[in-house]
Amino acid sequence: MAQTTVSEVFGELAELEDPKIREVNRNHGDDHGVNLTKLRALAKRLKNQPDLARQLWDSGDSSARLLAILIYRPKDLRQDELDAMLRQSRTPKELDWLVNYLVKKHPGVDALRVAWFDDPNAVVASAGWALTADRVTKAPEGLNLEGLLDTIESSMKDAPDRLQWAMNNCLAQIGIHHPEHRNRAIAIGERLEVLKDYPTPPNCTSPYAPIWIKEMVRRQQQ
Repeated sequence: MAQTTVSEVFGELAELEDPKIREVNRNHGDDHGVNLTKLRALAKRLKNQPDLARQLWDSGDSSARLLAILIYRPKDLRQDELDAMLRQSRTPKELDWLVNYLVKKHPGVDALRVAWFDDPNAVVASAGWALTADRVTKAPEGLNLEGLLDTIESSMKDAPDRLQWAMNNCLAQIGIHHPEHRNRAIAIGERLEVLKDYPTPPNCTSPYAPIWIKEMVRRQQQ
């Protein structure tokens, strides 16, 4: 399918549309109705096609944008293009896939992390915090963990939802992976009580940082 056109792709996406999936996704803030397993199968057939991916992204359609992310390679995009895509993203799934599938694998990931971390746009800042949490777990050298905890302590309680979630994740990862900061991370979580009452299904770990930290540490010690 080397010469696949945008209209052909939209025809396939229309065939994959499922009203029930769309309704479920709407409850999570997304507006696409395509089964993601089937979307990945389509992406596997299309393979890497940066020109097609760019047209799909520019369409603004959520399903098309998710497909675009899957048929891009990180090296197809410049840092400024990824920045623009992040600011254009409209749904949680677009944001999550963009950060996890393209930005995290891009050679300029840390420059983007730093640029986004203090952005006045809370959604953009949340991406910076998500990338920081990833570094906390995988490559913490050079990070000021005490400084991160200071910022979380002063700002997380009143942060917008998506940014708050990303900061809470960073708090938990510091507590889980860095024993020297664990007590303070738990204390901050207990004082702020962010996500304390978040509805958690049975057999799942609460996102409330004190519970999350203690449970993950318990599993590590088994």
